[in-house]
Parts: sequence; structure tokens; C-alpha cells
Amino acid sequence: MELTDIARRFIVHWGEMGSNWGVNRSVAQIHALLFVHGQPLHAEDIADTLVLARSNVSNSLKELLNWRLIRVTHVLGDRRDYYETSGDVWELFRTIVRERKEREFDPTVALLRELSQDPALDKEAPALQDRLRSTLDFMQTLGSWSDEMLRLSPATLEKILRLGAQVQRFVRPGDGAETGAPNVFPVTPPMPPMG
Repeated sequence: MELTDIARRFIVHWGEMGSNWGVNRSVAQIHALLFVHGQPLHAEDIADTLVLARSNVSNSLKELLNWRLIRVTHVLGDRRDYYETSGDVWELFRTIVRERKEREFDPTVALLRELSQDPALDKEAPALQDRLRSTLDFMQTLGSWSDEMLRLSPATLEKILRLGAQVQRFVRPGDGAETGAPNVFPVTPPMPPMG
């Protein structure tokens, strides 16, 4: 398969970004190829297009399947497995966030919860106790928030993200002194017009 210059540049960049995020470069490049191609590909096509060893492609496909970022599909009359990914960036975003939360975030919360309930923590310095408990509280709050965000439809999530910093005018308790931000918005949001 011949790649366009645009597709090639995207795939190379996605591989570099994958490395920055702790993802194997080949894994990221294969996902990018499936994304930009938009059609199912079999392992041989992927290996030939990206000039990767078949064993590397096989291992990378297994990792992408484990992350639920790709799925196996079949083509009538062909026994080979074909692979495809979603073309919906919101679905991909939600999958990545959900998977990273389960693999990285949740185990940390579980450890912090275990440590905060361990009677030995009471023998530690008060500062350490406070830090561990406040970290647990923060992470539980963040985890609850992310769970709620993942339950939203992509359309609703997009609206929330587009609101961005405007949300602060509805929740900011004071004048912004705690963050150093100027009080540009009123503390109480204005009432919408009637009728």
C-alpha cells in the first residue's frame, strides 16, 4: 500500500508522540495507520506498509487489542484476520482515558486507600499522614469526575470541553485570590433571560 505524504507524516508523528506517552513507537504507528487508512488491514499489509518485522506487528496488534483500540474483523473469502480502529476521535479518547485509568490510576487509589486504613499509618509523622490522606481524597475526587465524564455522550462531553474556562464563573467561590487569577466573572452566574 502506498502512503500519501500527509498520511506518512501523521503516522511518523503519532509514533513519536506515542514514545513520549510511554507507548511503543510501532504500536502507535500501527494505530495511526489503521486510523488514517480507515479500512481494515491484515498484518502483512501493515508490516509491508510500515516496513516492520511481522513479529513486531503481531506483538503490537496484541497490545492494541488489549487496549481495546482496535478490533478484529474478517473479509469474505479471506481467512486472515483484519484489523480496524474507530474513526471517531471521541470514542478513541474515551477508550484511552478508560484504559489508562484502569491500568495506572485505579491501582494507585487502591494502594492509597490500603495505606490510609493501615493502623501503622498512625505511627507515621502527622505531615505524612495528611499528605497520604489528602492525596487519596484528591485522587478519589478526580476518579469520580473522570467516571462521570466517561459516562457522557460524546456530544455532551464536547460541549463541556468547549465551555472550558467559562465554567469557572459558575463554581468560583471567591475572587480568585487562591489561584492568583483576577475576578473577571461575577461569583454568582447571571440569570438567563426569561421567555
